[in-house]
Amino acid sequence: MDTVEDAVEDAGRDLVAVMTGFARTLRAAGVPADHERTQALLRALAVLGAAVPRGVYWAGRLTLCACPDDLPRYDRVFDAYFGGTRARPVPPPTVNVTRGVTTLTGTRGQAGDGEERAAAASPAEVLRNRDVAAMTGAELAEVRRLLALLRVDRERRGSRRFGPSHRGRLDGGATIRETLRHGGQTVRLRRRAHRTRPRGVVLLVDVSGSMAPYADTLLRLGHALVRAEPRATEVFSVGTRLTRITAELRPRDPAAAMEAVSAAIPDWNGGTRLGEELRSLLRLHDAAGATVVIASDGWERGDASLLGAQMARLSRTAHRVIWVNPHKGQEGYRPLTAGMRAALPYVDDFVAGHSLAAFEALARLLGGRNA
Repeated sequence: MDTVEDAVEDAGRDLVAVMTGFARTLRAAGVPADHERTQALLRALAVLGAAVPRGVYWAGRLTLCACPDDLPRYDRVFDAYFGGTRARPVPPPTVNVTRGVTTLTGTRGQAGDGEERAAAASPAEVLRNRDVAAMTGAELAEVRRLLALLRVDRERRGSRRFGPSHRGRLDGGATIRETLRHGGQTVRLRRRAHRTRPRGVVLLVDVSGSMAPYADTLLRLGHALVRAEPRATEVFSVGTRLTRITAELRPRDPAAAMEAVSAAIPDWNGGTRLGEELRSLLRLHDAAGATVVIASDGWERGDASLLGAQMARLSRTAHRVIWVNPHKGQEGYRPLTAGMRAALPYVDDFVAGHSLAAFEALARLLGGRNA
């Protein structure tokens, strides 16, 4: 994951581009970081310098925020945009709603003993379980903002490399070097153990016509995955061809990333040939030991038997295969399409992918926890 220090180093090379993207992300989160405030931030950094992450944080906070209500949003966006640890997650604001209760006499009275009942309702919580295909433009924009802030942990796997450890096998070389540094006196025994690294994730996003209501949101989830672990994530679009879009998803600014992805994918709203594209993936990319996530409704226009054969190969190679189907979250859904029937025998987890709550459950799966 990029650190604040890495981002500041990048800013030294292209300060205006990085800070302009940061301000654009703040505006999407509701902070009035307009052009005038952005220019004030750039002037402050020209004087203070961009070498100290704490200075960048406070310069932005003092110039881009207009009122105390902006501060929690600023902290969350700063943490998500720069990938640092300065800001802690802030719970979404609550709205107190007073509900009146109609009495038996027909007059509008108060509940229970006559006192008002206040219920706390979070705007973000209301949207968590709503199908993105049925959202208004404003609701969809809010979900996209929350996806940009989604924290996606990653399951760890063992590495062949060793590192210092309090437990483990004796490290003879390190112990001897420690002894020599202390004039031949053995102070303590050094030990080492295998290091861990994040497990790789390969995400395939179906961009065919039947997936049009969900493809943009799923690609934004891919952006969050790449941001979290850029060296352990690969993202491909699937439709009539397989297209690698990992590099296009690396910009910190979600809008810039989605613009690059839109230009890179040549087969938007076409058909789906998942069998052929899985065969291309297994031929061109090593998915051994990785978690492979396929986001598709399973409307296979190619040979379903080919899809089944390639899924069987994939299940033998990958650590885990997760199939994300937006329609699974709908009441009464049954996987009856030929593509889904061919793929499901080789799927470890079959999950929904229609809402923010579904994406949060998927993030828990990728972190090695139950959904």
